[in-house]
Amino acid sequence: MQGNLNEIDIHSIFQLIELGQRTGLLFVEADSNHHSYFRPGWDGVDYYACSHSDRPSWYVFFLNGQIIYAASGDNSLSRLNDYLHQYQVQVQLEQHQLDCLKTFNTLEYASLWKLLEENVINTTQVRSIIRSLVYETLFDLLNLQQGSFIFEVGSALVPQLTTLEIAPALSHAIKQVKNWKLLYPYIQSPEQIPVVTNIANLRSWLPEVTVNKLQHWADGKTSLRRLARYLHRDIVTVAKAIHPYVQQGWVQLVDASKLLTDKPPSPQQSRKQCVLCIDDAIAICSAVQQTLQAQGYEAIALSNPLEALGLIFQLKPDLIFCDLVMPELDGYEICAMLRHSRAFRLVPIVILTAKEEFLDRVRATIVGATDYLTKPFGNNELVILVEKYLNYPRL
Repeated sequence: MQGNLNEIDIHSIFQLIELGQRTGLLFVEADSNHHSYFRPGWDGVDYYACSHSDRPSWYVFFLNGQIIYAASGDNSLSRLNDYLHQYQVQVQLEQHQLDCLKTFNTLEYASLWKLLEENVINTTQVRSIIRSLVYETLFDLLNLQQGSFIFEVGSALVPQLTTLEIAPALSHAIKQVKNWKLLYPYIQSPEQIPVVTNIANLRSWLPEVTVNKLQHWADGKTSLRRLARYLHRDIVTVAKAIHPYVQQGWVQLVDASKLLTDKPPSPQQSRKQCVLCIDDAIAICSAVQQTLQAQGYEAIALSNPLEALGLIFQLKPDLIFCDLVMPELDGYEICAMLRHSRAFRLVPIVILTAKEEFLDRVRATIVGATDYLTKPFGNNELVILVEKYLNYPRL
């Protein structure tokens, strides 16, 4: 089952999976020009501008029509560590442990299992965290207006740590979304960051202890979503609590993307940034190298994938372009290998492909690709994509 969200909505997709008692994986990808959070009559701006890709994605795992886990496609541990904050625990796994645990896009889930196995957290805490992760993912999916999806029947994610029935989980998330829409236009995205702008008025209106708490949390660094995780509250409850002060202008909400652009350049940006292109087509390698060198980048092109894999740790590129179809090693294999290395866990990897197939993008995302570029591509298209990933500091 696959299609577009303008043909069938998220709610209906989940209902079909529940009715069919399906086991497998649902992958949802936003359109590149998507606008996730409801703003009536607005085209708005992309609140995911600070992420590595213009196409946020999500995974939901099912067992016999029930949800067993859900996650965003960035495959990081930051969300899990936020939820572990209340238990004063942080995921700290060695690389060899991560390599053993990492299956598809389930690093978060595997890390939870490892913490449970080592008795760092207990079963009740694990189930509570998974429930929160699922609700957060459902909230994002139900706010998504445009995108594509694919559901693949397959074996269940193991081990099963808990299950959630679809109907009550959806009901909870739909209620959240309806209440969230009532906060518009003062609050527009969970990624907005609260900052206290009028402490005098807050002190005249609120008890001192409340003002102190508000100052502590509205620190100009922590988003509404992270506040909700830290406080073990849902996003709507936190947003409602701060909403009156935003209305009064005593607290301001800042977009995370603007804070990123205000940061001074890092020392690393003083050197030439290195871009590596791995493609068995010599013409593609030559075109990429010449175009990017003319733009001031250090561009290196290699047509032998095995040679490239041997040199890549020496070259330490800031961005990697990798052809999808090559002899001996394909782009999927190279990407998966690099993502198992600590040195390349955050380096943007762009897959080069001669065809724009949704299944190719799904597989590329699963192995850790940041983006993809369809051949043939123009010089301007190439430069724009490079600037997109190298002009911002990595998160």
